[in-house]
Amino acid sequence: MTTTHAVTPADREDALAIHVARLPKWAPAAIAGTAVLVAVAVGLGFGLQSRIQWALIAAILFVAGLYAVSAKVEGRRQATDRLATSLVWGAFLIAVIPLASLIWETVRKGIKVLDPYFLTHSMNGVASLSPGGGVYHALLGTVEQVLLASLMAAPLGLLTAIYLVEYGRGRLAKAVTFFVDVMTGIPSIVAGLFILSLWILALGFGYSGFAGSLALAILMIPTVVRSTEEMLKLVPNELREASYALGVPKWKTIMKVVLPTCFGGIATGVMLSVARITGETAPLLLLVFGNPAINANPFEGAQASLPLFIYEQWAAGNEASYDRAWAAALVLIAFVMILNMAARALALWKSPKTGR
Repeated sequence: MTTTHAVTPADREDALAIHVARLPKWAPAAIAGTAVLVAVAVGLGFGLQSRIQWALIAAILFVAGLYAVSAKVEGRRQATDRLATSLVWGAFLIAVIPLASLIWETVRKGIKVLDPYFLTHSMNGVASLSPGGGVYHALLGTVEQVLLASLMAAPLGLLTAIYLVEYGRGRLAKAVTFFVDVMTGIPSIVAGLFILSLWILALGFGYSGFAGSLALAILMIPTVVRSTEEMLKLVPNELREASYALGVPKWKTIMKVVLPTCFGGIATGVMLSVARITGETAPLLLLVFGNPAINANPFEGAQASLPLFIYEQWAAGNEASYDRAWAAALVLIAFVMILNMAARALALWKSPKTGR
């Protein structure tokens, strides 16, 4: 008596795997090594001094060689797949290498003078040619200016996005969308000139950290609006309709259902906008004006900030000021990184929990 066995998709895949040729696992590494050797030989033969040129030649040779060998052994379809994978990895490395190089260079040069003294003292009474001094006054100014700008821009941008997604209809919504698009492309120096002409020249207020915060808020609002708008659009309409079916008013549905659902994305968008304005220098040159001493009052008198401090120290043009500029740049990067980590933690804490 004979028994029949049903052929499953797994059996078909196993049968195909037996007949389809595959490159051995060591083949890509061997091709990469060969490409590096050929690139070194080409670089030495043609007198290329830059190692970056050698790396580019090796990368091109690796991609071309892997495609040619794969097409010969595995077929053109698998070779095309390997080519696409190689291009994706190449694009990833091209994006990551400059970022890693930037961070490494900033850490290497900024760590020279970065110590507790540098973080707790100002530049009051310290000449630009002399070593010493600190960044405390600039760090305090940046924290206050970014905080004030966020307190103004985040609620306004959030409410504007809620209006555009949940309520906006007709000409007013189109006009608001148009002006948000226009504000997205405004150069930072233009925002600084606007606040300079309105707040300082027309209204008669002096240079202050709050004046800089007004310009930073103008730059922050469109980013908050656009990111929040996209997050609100991702919330399924079924959630809203289920809430309406239970008799919940629209405003309470937005507060209790829509916003908690996309809170993580909104927090990330706000932090991205904060990171953008933290490094702005042009408006602060016009409005904050710089101050070597500690000024804890952002509403009166000139005040320092980290981007402005970096610019001033680099413009001084001596070894001591260069070291302070690199150290301040490292502090600025760490400040932005801490803000992003806090936003991620807050998003995870406030995001809706799904039970099993």
